[in-house]
Amino acid sequence: QVQPVESGGGLVQTGDSLRLSCGGSGRALKYYIMGWFRQAPGKQREFVAALSRSGSSTYYDDSVKGRFVISRDNAVNTVYLQMNSLKPEDTAVYYCAASSSREFSSTTFEYWGQGTQVTVSS
Repeated sequence: QVQPVESGGGLVQTGDSLRLSCGGSGRALKYYIMGWFRQAPGKQREFVAALSRSGSSTYYDDSVKGRFVISRDNAVNTVYLQMNSLKPEDTAVYYCAASSSREFSSTTFEYWGQGTQVTVSS
């Protein structure tokens, strides 16, 4: 099993950039499809981005496509979410998650981190 651990959240202004990191304990992240999700106050948790074990395939929600970039460095057991051109509507708790499924699906993530707060002020 793996336990994802997020870091890098904070308070930024509209238009700023922020990079989230996700490390893990237990089994190495390279064995998992990795993803980022977010949950805004009063809303359900939603998919943001994911990438394959090799990092060669990426998946994005339309709301972040062109602004966010997900990547991974398996050598240092870390997954990143580079967030650019941030908007107030990006404000949420961001969660890193791992999936042992063979193929990507936003509904098959089994292991979740505790989350990191991202707040974008207008």
